[in-house]
Amino acid sequence: QVQLVESGGGLVQPGGSLRLSCAASGFTFSSYVMRWYRQAPGKERESVALISSAGGTTYADSVKGRFTISRDNVKNRVNLQMNSLKPEDTAVYYCNAIFHGVGYSHDYWGQGTQVTVSS
Repeated sequence: QVQLVESGGGLVQPGGSLRLSCAASGFTFSSYVMRWYRQAPGKERESVALISSAGGTTYADSVKGRFTISRDNVKNRVNLQMNSLKPEDTAVYYCNAIFHGVGYSHDYWGQGTQVTVSS
């Protein structure tokens, strides 16, 4: 059974830090591209950060220099270190795993964790 379970969300003041973690099980984690998305109230879900199976990373312009995505292929976890948080970072953050094969793909989602940045 595939599971993605996020943790680490919460309430933090502007300028603070949080570390999100996503525990994966039920699939070959090391073969998957892992992504963090977020969705703020009334807005579309947006990609925040991506890490490939080889460890390459990309970030949304809005979080470059503040967020760092990492993965542990032994513990089957993907993390998102968020520093210098801003009120506009407030959203539900989702972990996503995706694999593209020849003629098929697998796409899995976690249930989300709330991040609120407020004084």
